[in-house]
Amino acid sequence: MKKYFITTAKTTLILVYLVIVAGALVRMTGSGMGCPDWPKCFGYYIPPTDVKELTWSSNREFEEDQVIIKDDKLLVAITDFKTGKEFDLKYWRPYTKHDYAIFNPTQTWIEYLNRLVGALAGLSIIIMAVFSLNFWKENKKITLLSAAAVLMMGFQGWLGARVVYSVLNPVKITLHMIVALIIVGVLLYIINTAKEAKAGVKDDLQFKKLLLTAMILTVFQIVLGTQVRQYVDDQVKILGYNQMHLVLDSPILNFYIHRSFSILILSLNVFLWLRNRKLHLGFNKMNWAMLLIVIEILSGAVMYYFDFPFASQPIHLIIASLLFGCQFYLFLETRAQNSYQQ
Repeated sequence: MKKYFITTAKTTLILVYLVIVAGALVRMTGSGMGCPDWPKCFGYYIPPTDVKELTWSSNREFEEDQVIIKDDKLLVAITDFKTGKEFDLKYWRPYTKHDYAIFNPTQTWIEYLNRLVGALAGLSIIIMAVFSLNFWKENKKITLLSAAAVLMMGFQGWLGARVVYSVLNPVKITLHMIVALIIVGVLLYIINTAKEAKAGVKDDLQFKKLLLTAMILTVFQIVLGTQVRQYVDDQVKILGYNQMHLVLDSPILNFYIHRSFSILILSLNVFLWLRNRKLHLGFNKMNWAMLLIVIEILSGAVMYYFDFPFASQPIHLIIASLLFGCQFYLFLETRAQNSYQQ
């Protein structure tokens, strides 16, 4: 089973990134409340496709915990029963987590697919943890980190529920994204630890320190970006999609900080890229990091100057998370090389 571990870990990493992609799609389409309850969706394991399924009618069978929308409120069935000719409140209880009671089938299924990918990632991470038991005698760190990754994924699921119950509280959304990046980092660390140290790269203390700084700045940028994104979402609710050119007329301070930091991050990574080439350090992933930074800056410019064209926001977020993963793995390679030389 040991030979399947790295493959399973890489599969899990891909699925976690797909969760980030799905989450970005959810935010782009405003589908965060597509399923107002958790872990089910309107009380169903497979969500409804028509509002009729959420509407009370006579002589219809309901199961416990299924949801209807009545008088702009969510009601939850308290038992299995069949309706009579008249609505009887004694079979229902009000949904008390929040008062959001809107059904949009497209948004519901987008959010459902987001949860489905999350469930697949959770299953994959459990399988990875089982396979990691074969490393217990050889390297306990791999087994322990794999178990920690399972716990973090469980926490991420719990946090996802809190996001829904809070009706998309901005702080909880930001924390949700940070935890996703932490999970990415742990998986990359596990993969790197399970592999042999890479030969052919050189140890350079300055490169390592500046790379760590660049990675921290990237995380800071992502956090700022989620706050700017929340401001944009709020403005869109006020102005409407036909007024996108007005969204950033009077932006918050974090927008200016976010934009200015991109110049600092670009400069720092250009320096790292040049140092890697000049000293022949052998960190080939630095090329990927530079490419991702260029795409990230271009996507940000496109959003600002072309009034947020379709898919530009999720692309911006996805590239940022890929950049973090690339930088983190580069940092792990510098540490692994140091251990290899010792």
